[in-house]
Amino acid sequence: MDSVKIIEIKQSIFENNDMEADKLRDELKKNKTFLLNLMSSPGSGKTSSVLRIIEKLKNEMNIGVMEADIDSAVDAEKVAKTGIKAIQLHTGGMCHLDAYMTKQGIDNLGIDDLDFVILENVGNLVCPAEFDTGASKKAMILSVPEGDDKPLKYPLIFQTVDIMIINKIDCLDYFDFDLAAVRERATRLNPDIIIFEVSAKTGQGFDELAGWIRKEVSAWNN
Repeated sequence: MDSVKIIEIKQSIFENNDMEADKLRDELKKNKTFLLNLMSSPGSGKTSSVLRIIEKLKNEMNIGVMEADIDSAVDAEKVAKTGIKAIQLHTGGMCHLDAYMTKQGIDNLGIDDLDFVILENVGNLVCPAEFDTGASKKAMILSVPEGDDKPLKYPLIFQTVDIMIINKIDCLDYFDFDLAAVRERATRLNPDIIIFEVSAKTGQGFDELAGWIRKEVSAWNN
């Protein structure tokens, strides 16, 4: 009996996506638009952090935001109230964005006048980490209530991001969260990872995070 032929479809999908991501990155670079792919699990404080970032940088650069969710437009509506250009992306049940979806979002947002765009990815620690969106840099948020074991459970996202933002740092006294342990676990997975400790509620740590964004946007656009 002949053996069954196995076709590596998953590999082909990723290869095609990576080529599209590279094309989008080149387009963004030529347009001098820095795109940050922001990932996290639901409830970590992505949108609240985005609002803090906007508060710190909106007087220095032109910012746009793409909010990705399976449904609703509540996050884009919150961002739009700041006066920032914002659109909502519905994924049709998909748990992540890929480069093709991101390109559609970029085309609809319009980036000719934008220096910095934030892509708030679908809330998920698994699927978004697997797909290159064409972003200039990748970031993730880990909130204190989620626990310090997430680098052990979901290593890929920690391995692939440029920065980790530990949010809700103001809640440390109320949760069994070992800050030193999570830093060590993340750094072991990704020695180059840059870590920020912030509170979207109080604003703590966002000066430092805004400083990193300011530097990266300037380097990308020059």
